[in-house]
Amino acid sequence: MRAVLPLLLAAGTVTLAAQMPPVVRQRGPAPPPAMQGSPMLPADPVAAPLAAASAAVSGPGELFPSLMPLPRGDDLAHFRYETREYFVSGTANGRPYRTRMVVRMPADATRFSGVVLAESMHPSGNAWMFHFTHTYTMTSGHAGVEILTSDPMPFVEFNPARYGEIRVAPDQAPEILAQAGALLRSARSDNPLGGTRVRRLILAGTSASAGVLINYLPAHTVLRLADLKPIYDGFLPTSNGTNIRQVDVPMIQVPTTTEAARGVVPTRQDGDAPGDQFRVYEFPGMPHLDSRHVAAFQPNPCKHPVTLFPMGAYMSVALHHLVEWVDKGIAPPRADRILVDRNTFEAGSLMALDEHGNPRGGIRSPYVDVPAVSYGFPNVGAVPPTPNTVPWVALRGETGIDQLCRNLGYEIAMAPEKLRQMHGSTQNYVSKVRQRVDDLTRAGWSLPLYRELILADAEKVRF
Repeated sequence: MRAVLPLLLAAGTVTLAAQMPPVVRQRGPAPPPAMQGSPMLPADPVAAPLAAASAAVSGPGELFPSLMPLPRGDDLAHFRYETREYFVSGTANGRPYRTRMVVRMPADATRFSGVVLAESMHPSGNAWMFHFTHTYTMTSGHAGVEILTSDPMPFVEFNPARYGEIRVAPDQAPEILAQAGALLRSARSDNPLGGTRVRRLILAGTSASAGVLINYLPAHTVLRLADLKPIYDGFLPTSNGTNIRQVDVPMIQVPTTTEAARGVVPTRQDGDAPGDQFRVYEFPGMPHLDSRHVAAFQPNPCKHPVTLFPMGAYMSVALHHLVEWVDKGIAPPRADRILVDRNTFEAGSLMALDEHGNPRGGIRSPYVDVPAVSYGFPNVGAVPPTPNTVPWVALRGETGIDQLCRNLGYEIAMAPEKLRQMHGSTQNYVSKVRQRVDDLTRAGWSLPLYRELILADAEKVRF
């Protein structure tokens, strides 16, 4: 029960938009509109003040976990990562704030790569970007940092003795992100990274937290380090299909197939010029929300089987290319985008679909090039709702579950007769998947780290 309690508490303050139902201040997958009382930013670049950090917090009471349970053998304990919590404070938009920061990094500091993946904690109460990319992030020795910029009430309700003094408002988020990032890059003794050198700092976000990232970008242009260089070296907004402004550091945007199915896809083109280093990566079959590693979907509350597309394996492709770009100056490859023909007459989808019902275009994978299932978007809630005792699901009601399911995809297994016609035999199917994943790895569209996972999925297919 403790593992899902933060998400349950958050469900009381949000309605469906992304990894959970849309935040009260936001509808659908788009970033939130300009905030009331938006911060008054300086006209010219200035050094951002540094937030102040407490000593590591050990009590009273339990830590608000903010990370859904990871698969055993692929979790923090396996990678020998430790979690530390800090309170950070300062003044933002003319008012004091006190919020929390969580650092996840190797217990052995010598294993730290010097790369930090920071994110504004999603209003659902989960560090989704770390969740999505945890295998790649921890295998690489990168640190994950989560900064609370949303409503702190779920924290207070969870443990008032520990979190009762947190104070943060939405219009303070841009300055909080700047001040917290500047602290992480500083040599100050209260730096939560403990004096380890940060070589690169990336800000990521998904859906609602991608909206926070996008709202931060005006502050990025004027709130800088002491030498007026950028605080964040790159940006990774995901599960978001809006057109995003240009900035002076690399950015990779990852709309999912859920966004493409809604017709909410960016028209901004890739760029390599200074001030326009930009890529859009779209992976056919990737849903808005990871339904493969979220225990709340067991039993499945949706009408159709939830997709088991390995969201983390391909979200990590985008993160890897961004790390290479900001850390080594290696410009990533450009990619085709999912074809959106906006014609529902034949296929019933805004996307152009192949003969198996899967999206055309985008960054390919064995899951769509050597298919055993047909992916569909969106899913919908079961009617009547499937009994599910996980509070995060059960307390939503029929409408809330339907909204949740619409952020998922579904998959329909192909009939054995069709699979035999397409692939011949199980052994031949696995061989074709192996060849395809190796080809995509050489092209930069699959990471060797996930090869065995992809082949294991292929070996589960039975004709």
